[in-house]
Amino acid sequence: MKPRLGSVFPALHLGLLRAAALLVPPSQCVEWQREWRSELWHVRRERAPQGIVSWRAEREVTLFCLGAFHDALCLRRHALLRLRLPGATPASPAYCIFWLALALVASFALSLLLPGVRAANESVRAQTDPGLILIEHAVTGGNSLATVSAAEFRNWRSRRQRYFDRFAFYSIARENIMPAEGGSPWTVAHATANLFSVLDIPLRFSAPVAGVHGNPTGAVLSCEAFEREFDSNPRIAGSMVQVGRHLAQIVGVAPCGAWPLPGKVDLWLLEPEAAVAPGAMGYVVAHLTALGRAEMFGPTVAITVYGAGDSAIDLFGVELEGRTRVPMDVFRFALLLAFLCLPAVTSVSMGEYNFNSHKPSWPRRLCRWSFLCAKIALLLPIVYYVPLDLAWWHISTSSYASEYVQWIASFLLCLFGMRWVLLDQRQRCPVCLRRVTHPAQVGHASRMFLSWNGTELICMGGHTLLHVPGLPTSWFSAQRWLYLDSSWDFLFAGSSQSGRT
Repeated sequence: MKPRLGSVFPALHLGLLRAAALLVPPSQCVEWQREWRSELWHVRRERAPQGIVSWRAEREVTLFCLGAFHDALCLRRHALLRLRLPGATPASPAYCIFWLALALVASFALSLLLPGVRAANESVRAQTDPGLILIEHAVTGGNSLATVSAAEFRNWRSRRQRYFDRFAFYSIARENIMPAEGGSPWTVAHATANLFSVLDIPLRFSAPVAGVHGNPTGAVLSCEAFEREFDSNPRIAGSMVQVGRHLAQIVGVAPCGAWPLPGKVDLWLLEPEAAVAPGAMGYVVAHLTALGRAEMFGPTVAITVYGAGDSAIDLFGVELEGRTRVPMDVFRFALLLAFLCLPAVTSVSMGEYNFNSHKPSWPRRLCRWSFLCAKIALLLPIVYYVPLDLAWWHISTSSYASEYVQWIASFLLCLFGMRWVLLDQRQRCPVCLRRVTHPAQVGHASRMFLSWNGTELICMGGHTLLHVPGLPTSWFSAQRWLYLDSSWDFLFAGSSQSGRT
């Protein structure tokens, strides 16, 4: 038993050292493997002399081998710190601006590649006509339920109207589509032929309707179905599809993100008004005249219509422009909340800049504030594009779920991003804009009323000292900067960052 254990443990220890060597930069891998193996030989000779196997000794040798991972991670961290801009250090302002710009370029490039993000950024989504409304029964309470029948729509449509000049109707059903892969039913909207003209949504790859046995039935694909089922092939326009019992011709593709109405539709079947089943329950879209717009007070309007036997039916119209929330609107709302919550997570003060007789010049002060504005200007587009990529990365994602994901991500990223911007600015020398380093604890908390206690940091350019109180008091509540005069120059004579301005 002992000889078997005596061969297992050395193999295990050598395996741990080889695994740790994988984390070391390649140029130093062989050298560090030799170093660890030589140290392992001395440790094993000290803890297990003459090949004696004991659990306590093997445990100590194993802990030594695990310590090699700590060395490897330190080596990798130092190697990453050496990857910097020419002439820039991690504490320099150029280094900070470079990484912010890199994050912005990466998030923007990703938004151009993801199909869902391209769909969310479609300009059509934000161009809903303010005169368009969705008409619903008042009893639904604004839940966007299909409560208007096709018969009611026709009866109302036939009457003379003062407030509306265009109407459209559609109802939603689940039907099989041929030829389509997968065989699962699609969500089909049986709509009047003028639906897209009322909504003023232009179709992509539009083709004229040739007519099928004298019945001019057209089909419009959604952007999601077009990319999912037909691989975004524009030649699909003009071909025939079997929609349930109907044979229809594909007349175009709806723009991505252009559907502002209830229901996630895969295909719209455009039929003559008389072909819509009288008992079908659906939605009515209407366009207001100038007189109708004058009657609206807010995003809704009360409507009373008369059905068969002159019975009154209470309806109300919901403005479509208020139903659609574009990504920029979500971003603005999250931005507003984040700025309101910012004072709760960090101080918005930049500290006290009392330099006595040694004050930076006006150009230096302008550079300091310009650097702060540059960080904020780069952060805000990042806050827009990164949540957009997270929320809309897949084109089939629910729009409501995506809006919530974008809102939460934008709020958190903006809140903690602005917190980082302010913390970073408070730790940068007002003269050279480098981050102060080498923190040192000064004083004792028990003597805070006799002398100050806190942390001191120094600018390696020899310009300033930063005093940060450990516990804010009435006489020392905010951090303070102390300008170093020429008597301190001898301490920074050998520093590559030294130099006065």
